[in-house]
Amino acid sequence: MVQTPNKPATKLPPSKHEFAEVIHRLEAGGAMIPDTPENLMQIIAIWKAYAVPMDFYWRDLLYIAERVFLHPLPFFKYFLPQEYLDLQNHYAGDGADLRIWRGIGSAHPELLEFMEKGETGKLPRFLHHLWHDRINMEFAEECMRSMLWHRGLYVPTNQFDPYLDSDEYKANADRAIKAYFKKDPFMLGLHKAFPEMFLEQCRQMSYYSNLGLFWEVMAPVFFEVSDLYDEGKVTTVPQAMDFLVNGIFAIAGRPIYHHVQIDGETYEIIPKSKGFTWLYEAALPYVEAVFYRTSPFRGTKSYNAQAREVPDDQKDFHYGVLYADKFPVGTAGIPPTLLAQDMLHFLPPYLMDFYKQRCRGEDDILNQIGVTFQRSMYCVTSAVIQALRTALLYPLDDPNPKHLKANRAFFEAQLDRFCRPEYGMKYAAKLKNIQTSDYR
Repeated sequence: MVQTPNKPATKLPPSKHEFAEVIHRLEAGGAMIPDTPENLMQIIAIWKAYAVPMDFYWRDLLYIAERVFLHPLPFFKYFLPQEYLDLQNHYAGDGADLRIWRGIGSAHPELLEFMEKGETGKLPRFLHHLWHDRINMEFAEECMRSMLWHRGLYVPTNQFDPYLDSDEYKANADRAIKAYFKKDPFMLGLHKAFPEMFLEQCRQMSYYSNLGLFWEVMAPVFFEVSDLYDEGKVTTVPQAMDFLVNGIFAIAGRPIYHHVQIDGETYEIIPKSKGFTWLYEAALPYVEAVFYRTSPFRGTKSYNAQAREVPDDQKDFHYGVLYADKFPVGTAGIPPTLLAQDMLHFLPPYLMDFYKQRCRGEDDILNQIGVTFQRSMYCVTSAVIQALRTALLYPLDDPNPKHLKANRAFFEAQLDRFCRPEYGMKYAAKLKNIQTSDYR
């Protein structure tokens, strides 16, 4: 278990960093977000509201990767079959490999209730779909595309990406592609004429599987920490963050793979035997691609090269949740709007009451959800930073001053990412904003 020191280390002089207060808080075992009852309440509540649609996201991502696969017209890819609703989570339920959440392993009851009734009442699933009265998988796919587009993160530690370009992967994918289209000579002809076309689609399917396996872990983690909060067993932000850190280490080695089911036969495009793991091949690339980078939302930035509103290098992209502007939330075509709409259906009553007393009440609730989610993701990012420090550097209470200096240099380097002036990054980053309750 990760132990949080009782008080900050005092062996080093005060940091001169722009965010020295945050640096000292991290050195004391805290998070980038201040430890206040209001912050704790918000992050726990939004994690619960996030976990319910996430329980659909991971199931549907695996369904698309394993069953829909290369269907040329996947109109029904969001129509999750009962088999995947009943699919047992490996980290919840009586048959779990490692039980993180004490709840059930199949789809969450709140999710099933919403899928049946939505906002409009009990209707055929197709009508709910057309009316957009459903879980918005488009948000999950946007996260997947960000991971695919920002390939190569954390290489060589991350071996998932290099494998996608290997001869072994191409051979595995080719066998699956030919098996999938074995009854369709036209598609087989296309594959023969343009082999890279379906190979690239197969790589995308591998990222569907990657993200689905990542979120399969995170949903029960968020459910459990919410239950602990309700029971009065999580009372501070550092405790909530430490629960995530411990969860990261507990399941760091879970396998990341991609298997496809075709006519009752399993094709191992990425076998479990490759040894790809949750932490290095899924979690870290996800945090980098989705929390920090992603891509400019359509209609908010000019893609004209002469306008220079979009960075030349992908490493300079800064459009993730840690930089997101709350005001476009609620705008058509903005992916976080879809997530906020999903979370709206599952907000704990105490968070809904909190929103009704703030800003414009329910009239701007999607904006308020967006800000709360941003606060919570700074806490999740803090957990990742603390986990990396634990894995790569030294304990927070290490008696060696050189080791404490190395820890401080690591923390300062992490926060330097929010201070860069290029493309207005320091102004886009919300690290300064989340330090006060006035940001809402």
